[in-house]
Amino acid sequence: QVQLVESGGGLVQAGGSLRLSCAASGRALTYYAMGWFRQAPGKEREFVAGISWSSGYTYYADSVKGRFTISRDNAKDTVYLQMNSLKPEDTDVYYCAADRRSPQAMAVARSPLAYWGQGTQVTVSS
Repeated sequence: QVQLVESGGGLVQAGGSLRLSCAASGRALTYYAMGWFRQAPGKEREFVAGISWSSGYTYYADSVKGRFTISRDNAKDTVYLQMNSLKPEDTDVYYCAADRRSPQAMAVARSPLAYWGQGTQVTVSS
């Protein structure tokens, strides 16, 4: 069994930074891409960033490009999302996910991804 657990969310002022972490337990996710999504109550899920297993390729939503950076440490089965220059519109619950498909495919997938975390709240005040 694989479980993904997010951490690092919280309250931050606009312009500030947060680093989210997502750790996998149970077994190593060899060759799985990992990514971050966000969703507000009553709204559609939005892709934020994705990264290949080797970290050789990353893919970002236009809304966060240049501000957010995704990375991973396969020895720890952990993916990170460094969020800088945060804006109030970044306020959401952030979820991590893992899947055999590419980060680009994860961004638009309608069929279920392999694994999801439970989410961590990020709130950005003005």
